[in-house]
Amino acid sequence: MPDVLIRVYVPEDLETLREITVASFGSVAVDEMLEQRYGVWNGRDWRARKADHINEDVAANAAGCFVAEREGRTVGYITTRLDRVNGVGRIPNLAVTAEMRGQGLGRRLIEHALDYFRREGMGLAKIETMASNPIGQKLYPACGFEEVGRQVHYALRL
Repeated sequence: MPDVLIRVYVPEDLETLREITVASFGSVAVDEMLEQRYGVWNGRDWRARKADHINEDVAANAAGCFVAEREGRTVGYITTRLDRVNGVGRIPNLAVTAEMRGQGLGRRLIEHALDYFRREGMGLAKIETMASNPIGQKLYPACGFEEVGRQVHYALRL
């Protein structure tokens, strides 16, 4: 995919990354599952909460947020977090626009993040996905990740 450039995030990317996030996650977002069960709370729907995760990611590590561009248009991104004390790199969010899915861009973004982790001296990389996300369940092992455990989410409406 030579016509796609992967570059470091700049603040002007934020709104577009939020839009891609909302368009990409849907049924695989814990926040949407919570909303389906409990309805909207605090006047903010799952889309607003999920988009806020991107704000948090770039605030925590803007230098480790990478944006994929094709012909000047953003077509995907990946965010990372570094735990320097423990040498762990984590990928909290990865999204690719619908028209670019299935073309290897997700894999390229993951490889870019893994190279970043190596340069930063991390000894382990982590990524997680929901059981309802067949793309992640296929892509992550194809990139060398191994399943090491499963997590169950519980909630209680207050």
